Amino acid sequence: MDCHEAVYSNDYYDLIGGITSLEPGLRGLCKQDIANRYAVYYLNRDRVPPLSVGTYKYINIPKCYTVLNQQALEVSGITRVQTQRNLELFGSGILIGFIDTGIHFENNAFRNTDGSSRIAAIWDQTIDTGPHPQGFIYGTEYTREEINFALQQENPRDYVPETDEIGHGTMLASIAAGSEDIENDFIGAAPYADIAVVKLKPAKQNLRDFYYIKDGAIAYQENDIFTAIDYLNRLADRLGQPMALCIGLGTNQGHRGSGGKMTSYLDDIAAMYRRSVCIAVGDEANARHHFYGSLSENTTERAEINVTQDMKGFIVELWGNSSELFAVSITSPTGEVLNRVAVYNGQQQKQHFLLENTNVVVDYQLGTERSREPLVHINFQNPVKGLWMIEVFPYRISSGSFNMYLPISDFLEEEVYFVRSNPDMTLTVPSSAKIPMAVGGYNSVTNGIYIESGRGYSMDGSIKPDYAAPAVNVLAVNQFGRMESMTGTCAAVALSAGASALLMEWNIAYMENRFINSVEIRNQIINGTQRVSNQLYPNREEGYGRMDIYQSILNMRNL
Repeated sequence: MDCHEAVYSNDYYDLIGGITSLEPGLRGLCKQDIANRYAVYYLNRDRVPPLSVGTYKYINIPKCYTVLNQQALEVSGITRVQTQRNLELFGSGILIGFIDTGIHFENNAFRNTDGSSRIAAIWDQTIDTGPHPQGFIYGTEYTREEINFALQQENPRDYVPETDEIGHGTMLASIAAGSEDIENDFIGAAPYADIAVVKLKPAKQNLRDFYYIKDGAIAYQENDIFTAIDYLNRLADRLGQPMALCIGLGTNQGHRGSGGKMTSYLDDIAAMYRRSVCIAVGDEANARHHFYGSLSENTTERAEINVTQDMKGFIVELWGNSSELFAVSITSPTGEVLNRVAVYNGQQQKQHFLLENTNVVVDYQLGTERSREPLVHINFQNPVKGLWMIEVFPYRISSGSFNMYLPISDFLEEEVYFVRSNPDMTLTVPSSAKIPMAVGGYNSVTNGIYIESGRGYSMDGSIKPDYAAPAVNVLAVNQFGRMESMTGTCAAVALSAGASALLMEWNIAYMENRFINSVEIRNQIINGTQRVSNQLYPNREEGYGRMDIYQSILNMRNL
């Protein structure tokens, strides 16, 4: 079997598992190992059951992620640490890793003054001509030497055909690590840092269909992001460089409290020496896609979902606390009811609502090897316009609280929202990971909040976001080499990744702290955050405050 075909072909399902957990029934099939602990298995669709939560564990089905929506250096303290005579921090010797839409490598924002590239490597997962990175079975890796050779040619892309058609990755990289452009009064947070990039391949159509992702939406598979993280970590090891990892991707799928395999791996990376991980919290606080409920033994909770137009479908996830069980009933706009049933692991209900011509499938999964939180997975197929009601019943409860999530805004074909929504606990996955820094956004132009920025706390009660950075009208360089403003927590996380690189440089070069990791970087940033008067901290909007790394360094010197 050609494993390259399996990686790219829609005729194969991708499943994420432990390195041996799925092996007994899948011997001889292609797989991609990740970090010597996990693996992606590729299954021929003609030989296995169709993709469904009733057949496969939900934790093994890759979730789909999208890029998050689009004076910042000054208010973040970055300008002062760049220009202060006794500091002059620019990210020298630090590698910043990006997992996104690619990078426009010809752009002057990513070159040294002599014209050579600051990009250490690019792994383009969309190009399978090779060579693959060592230890990976797909995509093409371009080294610094190959990039520099291409830049000396009349048509660089004839030699390195990687590009960024969307521009999101290029803009994030320019905010975090763009070279100084005096003419346009622009400089990135860490303009001397080295850059490493993974361009993600688009999600397969079978996953897009499974999640009802609208046509044209940007969507990437969890397993490809997973392998990208592993690649960048290996690359930093090979180069012997500290690395700040920047993730401006998110999803509302898999919102369990304890996290999945990729979230667990991000915790591992963030705990390593000379690693820093920054993840955007997303822009879902104002989207009305979260419902919080609480009930007792003798009460129920009703969540109404407004479907504004007939559509192909959408999925609702209901997550409870560990050891608790909930049952649901569904009522259609015309009053037809799918009644609740006794709950057990693997239980599935199906109903065709006759007047609406809508199918609803309810699956109950009561925990996995890493996620003990019970999941009620509700699949609406061809839902019609109107109010759909989900009534939640206690089956076995202690606290009685639960959270329900609709898909992230960019994935929905039509507007769908909870009538009684809750803006809290709207962090996108994987920003709820315990150890990496979850970065929220604020409006540095007005000094006010950025209303779309995802709010905490995490489902397990951790203080997230950790802090906030500017997220409105942040200056960036687009894929065409022109200045453009970017708004969204993706801009905030790029600033944070660049600032983390500066703090890593300071810790290693000035403090001789070669064992710095994401935990210490987080604590240092929090120690210098600026706080708005008349607000309590930490809070759900901005965590411990607004990033100011100059103040962080001053405070460290005073310890």
